[in-house]
Amino acid sequence: MIDFWLAAGLLLLVALSFLLIPVLRNRRAQLEEDRTALNVALYQERVAELQSQQEEGVLDAAQMDAGRAEAARELLADTEGVAAPRVTRLGKPAPLLAAILVPVLGLGLYLHFGASDKVELTREFSQAPQSMEEMTQRLERAVAAQPDSAEALYFLGRTYMTLDRPADAAKIFERTVNIAGRQPELLGQWAQAQYFADGKKWSDKIQALTDEALKADPKEVTSLGLLGIAAFEAERYQDAIDYWNRLLEQLPPEDKSRIALQGGITRAKEKLVASGGQVAEAPVTKVTALLKVRVDLAADLKAKVQPGDSVFIFARATNGPPAPLAAKRLTVADLPATVELGDADAMMPQLKLSNFPEVQLVARISRAGKPTAGEWIGRSEPLASSTTAPQKLTIDSPDK
Repeated sequence: MIDFWLAAGLLLLVALSFLLIPVLRNRRAQLEEDRTALNVALYQERVAELQSQQEEGVLDAAQMDAGRAEAARELLADTEGVAAPRVTRLGKPAPLLAAILVPVLGLGLYLHFGASDKVELTREFSQAPQSMEEMTQRLERAVAAQPDSAEALYFLGRTYMTLDRPADAAKIFERTVNIAGRQPELLGQWAQAQYFADGKKWSDKIQALTDEALKADPKEVTSLGLLGIAAFEAERYQDAIDYWNRLLEQLPPEDKSRIALQGGITRAKEKLVASGGQVAEAPVTKVTALLKVRVDLAADLKAKVQPGDSVFIFARATNGPPAPLAAKRLTVADLPATVELGDADAMMPQLKLSNFPEVQLVARISRAGKPTAGEWIGRSEPLASSTTAPQKLTIDSPDK
């Protein structure tokens, strides 16, 4: 922040120089004007003295004229080369007044319309926080400076949950949803914060949020975990087991929370058996996804492509990472062609079609053989990853 104000001060000095330099230059002209006025006064005094001597009879008319002429020559000699005085309507105080008002006005406008708070926040976030409280204060200032930033609101909500402030977190997550849209993850976070803010009392509002989240994404982890907790608190142990088992399937093997989750499932089973019930183990089913798509080339593009041009066909998540979930590579000579995109074609093990409820199909022609950039492209409308009906995809647009 000090560097910023030093730079601002330097620019201010440059601006003031344009106002003060003319004032300093005018000081010389003022001195010249004062010297001219003094010479005129001396001339007038000399003429008055000559007139007095003529009246006393000391000088005659000829001597009087000669003395007046001599005084005039001296006056002309003294004033020769002096520029004519410039007249300004603003007066001499105007430049000095402007020199004072310009920086004051500029500073006031910057403090009102500028972004000094954002500059300060950028400087703060470049340094690691010393405590959780300091991080919270930074996020609160970030939200105040950028109230429409869904990212800042989301992290502030998560921080409030860490600090056991669920009521504040619920309000923040609601604002996040209003800005970023009703994404399953945000709905799950909102429902969880609201549940703890209400003293672990289930409500129609929380039920509606979790239902909406799981409808959009049946694997939304926060909602699954929350429903399991609510079911356990309500002594619906079988429901808790089912929800937590579904959540357990979504967690990677190295996730440390799997141990605590497995412990919760074990306790739910013990309580169910102690109450006279019987644990119903759900059959383990492996969810897979397989999309069939027929790719063709628009008629008006057939004359513009070459048989050896690469054709990349891939599926990517509508709401998720930009990386392809499954991909195949052909050439223009292979078109039209029918391909299958499934979990077996995943680019990365954790990014599978079955892990995302909605995807988009894309086909790109790249003469350079680059899957991320090409000459022509075709895109489908968003569709469910569980779709079994064959899809059609036509490459018909320039790739921008």
